[in-house]
Amino acid sequence: MNNQIPDNKKQNYIFGPVPSRRLGRSLGVDLVPFKTCTYDCIYCQLGCTTNKTLQRQEWVPLDQVLEELQSRLSSRPDYITLSGSGEPTLYSRIGELIEKIKDLTPIPVAVLTNGSLLGRPEVRYELQRADLVIPSLDAGCDTFFQYVNRPLPEITFDRMVQGLIDFRKEYQGKYWLEVFLLGGVTSTEPEIQKLSKWIGQIAPDRVQINTVTRPPAESFAMSVPKDRLAHLAAQLAENAEIIADYHHVHDQEIFTATCENILDLLRRRPCSLEDIAAGLGSHRNEVAKYLEDLLAQGIIQTERQNNQLYYTIAAYGNTNQVKKERN
Repeated sequence: MNNQIPDNKKQNYIFGPVPSRRLGRSLGVDLVPFKTCTYDCIYCQLGCTTNKTLQRQEWVPLDQVLEELQSRLSSRPDYITLSGSGEPTLYSRIGELIEKIKDLTPIPVAVLTNGSLLGRPEVRYELQRADLVIPSLDAGCDTFFQYVNRPLPEITFDRMVQGLIDFRKEYQGKYWLEVFLLGGVTSTEPEIQKLSKWIGQIAPDRVQINTVTRPPAESFAMSVPKDRLAHLAAQLAENAEIIADYHHVHDQEIFTATCENILDLLRRRPCSLEDIAAGLGSHRNEVAKYLEDLLAQGIIQTERQNNQLYYTIAAYGNTNQVKKERN
């Protein structure tokens, strides 16, 4: 593969701060091109993976990321979060980036990762300076790991879960494990028992339970009802908490203005997530937060055309509702 850094002059590497139930005001850092990942998860809110790879490289220029980040520190986020549009540990200079962020600011650094590369000693080493690492465990056996995460063939379930265990042994920072449950798939009693067993071996500081709350990559990825989710969380671990279904967390003034801009676009025509992000000049992950809230209020709806998800004004949605609920 060509290791030359792509021309990303028009790309914004930093987005937010966006509101996060887990991290408060999170300033996101996007380290790989859109949908560059080791997995192709059926539930991903950003759609199907378009660049499925194990190749670690400097996908975006480190100096430009740091320059843009420094210009946004005045927003006073609670966390600087390495996440974005794909798998951040595919960024070959992630360890160096964390070190340089530490030189810039005392704001804690979090890494949101699918955990697929934690089986590699060099990746585990590079994440040691992060204040918080949140990897994922979405299945308790290989069958459902393949079904839900659709990993590259080189990433086996045993290797992935051993990486989660090994990282726990070496890492001294805060270690939270996200478990994403899917209705009728990984939310059955036998699968919950398997997951609980692995969680016990990984021994994270917290277990965070999630499910589908935004339109997934595949329409057959179903959510788990809230009351069922609470029941399952209690079975998975004593330190489990539900992080799904978190709405209305946006700053009032910013939320209202952004939602009005989104609705203006949708009044003209149906738009995809990328259409809206391009139209507003915003990052996809940031736009996704607002879309989630508008969907929850019933103001907008989704429809699929040619395997592409579009957002439209809901047939009976009241587009004045945003202001009413925020005033």
